[in-house]
Amino acid sequence: MLPLRHSRPVLSKVSRTGKTISAETVQPVKEECVQTKRSPSSPQGAAKKRSAFGDITNANKNQQLIQKKKDGQKAAVKKTRNVAVTGVLKNNEINIKRAQRKVTIVDVTVEVAKEGKVSNEEVKPKPKEENSLEQPLPPNVEDIDKDALDDPFSSSEYAMDIFTYMREREEKFVLPNYMESQGDISKEMRAILVDWMVEVQENFELNHETLYLAVKLVDHYLAASVVTREKLQLIGSTTVLIASKFEERCPPCLDDFLYICDDAYKREELIAMEMDILQKLNFDINIPVPYRFLRRFGKCAHASMETLTLARYICELTLQDYDFVQESASKMAASCLLLALKMKDLGSWTATLQHYSGYQAMDLLPLVKRLNFLLMCQTNEKLKAVRSKYSHRVFFEVAKLPPLDVLKLEESFWS
Repeated sequence: MLPLRHSRPVLSKVSRTGKTISAETVQPVKEECVQTKRSPSSPQGAAKKRSAFGDITNANKNQQLIQKKKDGQKAAVKKTRNVAVTGVLKNNEINIKRAQRKVTIVDVTVEVAKEGKVSNEEVKPKPKEENSLEQPLPPNVEDIDKDALDDPFSSSEYAMDIFTYMREREEKFVLPNYMESQGDISKEMRAILVDWMVEVQENFELNHETLYLAVKLVDHYLAASVVTREKLQLIGSTTVLIASKFEERCPPCLDDFLYICDDAYKREELIAMEMDILQKLNFDINIPVPYRFLRRFGKCAHASMETLTLARYICELTLQDYDFVQESASKMAASCLLLALKMKDLGSWTATLQHYSGYQAMDLLPLVKRLNFLLMCQTNEKLKAVRSKYSHRVFFEVAKLPPLDVLKLEESFWS
């Protein structure tokens, strides 16, 4: 059996900081500040000079010479400043003359154009060339990025290019049927591991993108390496660590992951596994995940938070099922949203959704039927993290909604 721990430890901030700062640690810093503070008497911080033995150094006789030298230095500095100011004024005059000359040339050109010697087309400025990437939207398609042009965080002017690039990267991360080459692990073990990773995501309060990316990293690593069941939880915790570094602002520390594994692994093992995973994946971990597409498509459908949460619940259930690992992220997100719209009786696949997703409704029908069957199948007692998570009131208790009848679902596509 897979040695997974299903405990939900409450992680305090003290466990992440680890060490406290004592007064002894602060004291040397204060002393260093006092030592580096300089005296205002000299650049080197030396003491003020003073005459201790009277006028034995003929200071009174040399005072006039010293004063003359000081006056000469002041005059030289003043002369230098005057020269610099004069140079700046001359440069300003030259710039003003150049600007006046340009204005005069433009005025002459306009006057000549008025007399008919130059055509108006030559005088008019040439319009800016339109961006070749920007294409007019088809009819009945809404511009969903128009309202967010003033929001710098949405990057609406690049949104279409970003998701087009993510669609292109999906072809690079197509997963094979790697379970055929794995002799010591099975689909059920992978499902239990993902169920445990969902609990880790809840305990650490990580982003959903982190969970999706971690599961993708597990699948791609298992497709590149043959592992034993004893290393499976180590792989799962390490992929969550890598995904947290990639997605989170403040990722959990390494000791937190050792703690949630009940100290089953050593620190060196976790670091070695992290290096091995990154090397096997050629450090290319920017893998497209369905959750990003789902938020984009939900914006196209103007879906409410309850409808979007239902689509997220269906999509998160697929993480545990090995039969869905070969589906592309964009198609999975579109199918989950379409099934959620059907379950909430909110209409069909609009032209806007078809434009931004790249899929027609009939293209998604086979996958939608499989997703609906996933909701209808019996609940596995070992896999309850996702269902219990989305049975809470925070997630609108969407896990308690009944699935659609198969015949009614098919009829809705043809109506």
